[in-house]
Amino acid sequence: MNIPEQLKYSNEHEWLAADGKVGITAFAVEQIGDIVFVELPAVGTTVEASKPFGVIESVKAVSELFAPASGTVVAINDALTSTPETVASDCYGAGWLVRIELSNPSEASALKDAAAYRAMIASL
Repeated sequence: MNIPEQLKYSNEHEWLAADGKVGITAFAVEQIGDIVFVELPAVGTTVEASKPFGVIESVKAVSELFAPASGTVVAINDALTSTPETVASDCYGAGWLVRIELSNPSEASALKDAAAYRAMIASL
């Protein structure tokens, strides 16, 4: 399973890039199944670490999306409105969800690195 080394990972299976982009992991995509809808917050929305900020819907279930860190949403991936399946086909690239300007950068350092995330999903 692809788990990029340069990203940080939350217990809820979201990833955070150094530029503030947020997405869901390949493990999460595998669990969710075929993605049919993504609901994202508006630009300017304040999000809080480990709190829901949106919804992702598959043919199997509706799941909440959780912020890996606190901050303000400065961009959303508008392309997902018409092509939500991009999250599944390229979860670490074109399937990113939002970009957050972090209000507390130390929260990012509390997230898991790739090795710790691999260990966590191996125990599930």
